[in-house]
Amino acid sequence: MTVRHRDGIHFGREGEEPRVVADARSAVGAVNVVSHAHADHTFRSTPETVVCSAETAAIVEARTGTGFEFIDGSPGIELVPAGHVVGSRAAIIDLETDAIGTDGTAGEGSGARRYCYTGDFSTRDRCYLEGFDPHAVDADALVMETTYGHPEYRFSPQDELEAAIGDWLRDNDDRPLFLFGYSLGRAQKLQWLAREATGGDREIRVSESIRDVNRAIETATAGDLSFPGERAGSLRGLTDEIVVLPSNRSRADRVETAVDREGGLKAGFSGWAVDDSFRYRGNYDVTFPLTDHCDFDELVATVRAIDPDVVYTHHGFDEAFADILATEYGYRARPLKRNQTALEEFR
Repeated sequence: MTVRHRDGIHFGREGEEPRVVADARSAVGAVNVVSHAHADHTFRSTPETVVCSAETAAIVEARTGTGFEFIDGSPGIELVPAGHVVGSRAAIIDLETDAIGTDGTAGEGSGARRYCYTGDFSTRDRCYLEGFDPHAVDADALVMETTYGHPEYRFSPQDELEAAIGDWLRDNDDRPLFLFGYSLGRAQKLQWLAREATGGDREIRVSESIRDVNRAIETATAGDLSFPGERAGSLRGLTDEIVVLPSNRSRADRVETAVDREGGLKAGFSGWAVDDSFRYRGNYDVTFPLTDHCDFDELVATVRAIDPDVVYTHHGFDEAFADILATEYGYRARPLKRNQTALEEFR
């Protein structure tokens, strides 16, 4: 059995075409998994059928204009909530049982090799989103993202962090506030927190891209989730509005001009906020480590809860985290580098 980091993560047998391809931009396998709707995890041109959640399919279509057929499970593949963004799923993949045939249909045989591919994930309950539960996962091998896999990245408990954000919003109730986060995930949580902190007494405005994601989520969840943001339009004549914008707009000339003209404040939200350089890069007045990923301790706790035979890390501090797992916790662990084959060669 092999796992390769190429265009996405490829699972299969040595010398064969991949049986499962997860989070690729163009590569396809017998079965294709999309863990969530962030652009770097979805297809440019979509295969005939994708294994993902209904929410992910709806959000991808809203963001790209491309619809596709989807199923929320497949022979040998089980999706479980990943706690990253609405619709995000981890995949439990059973390859050694031959449950997944080379054509994606059910195969024959029995065995015990199971893989957990986390995609991006978080074990924290946040706002309206429940975290990934590693205690519910039974897997022999864990393929995990390690964005914050360095001991420097330890975040405050979620309730304390949300309370601090709420206090800052209330303390600055006499001027416009500009909040920056990813259009899918962070932006919705910022709207949620702003509504909770202000009791709905302050107008919340959002960019068009964030509004489109809001609508897709509201439709996909049949109204179970709703977000208060109205399209921002002009940034003139602001008083005490809360404006939520994508992270990549934090240094835009139009935004900087509006902040200065209207006497506003800028706040950035990311796990990278534990490093002062994040504040300076975005020219923020204040930053908060609000994130949709696990911190270092939560990554370690995930590995210990699943207790796999082997761990493969990718993204972020993949090398550092694999080394810590091996030297401090006794796990067989290694970073899964692009165009590198792993598993059987590692035994």
